[in-house]
Amino acid sequence: MARYIGPKCKLARREGTDLFLKSGVRALESKCNIEAAPGIHGQRRGRQSDYGTQLREKQKVRRIYGVLERQFSGYYKEAAGKKGATGENLLQLLECRLDNVVY
Repeated sequence: MARYIGPKCKLARREGTDLFLKSGVRALESKCNIEAAPGIHGQRRGRQSDYGTQLREKQKVRRIYGVLERQFSGYYKEAAGKKGATGENLLQLLECRLDNVVY
């Protein structure tokens, strides 16, 4: 199974929030500057469209749970097939994963 093994602070800086990917021994602010996005032009953040906001939230959930896009789309299809709110069903499926329960 593939997984992201690159810098975790870069992901947190891209999303602009703590994704709880690093250990909780020290505060994340002391490890990396969350205010600036990664890259040479990270100081500027433009206004996001509605699509951009939805994409960032989806990417944030994917990165928190360590799921790749194909797996995530499968979970979404399964959650959409169940009765009730799709978003709540999706988070419930992601929370029930064995790696999430053990961790």
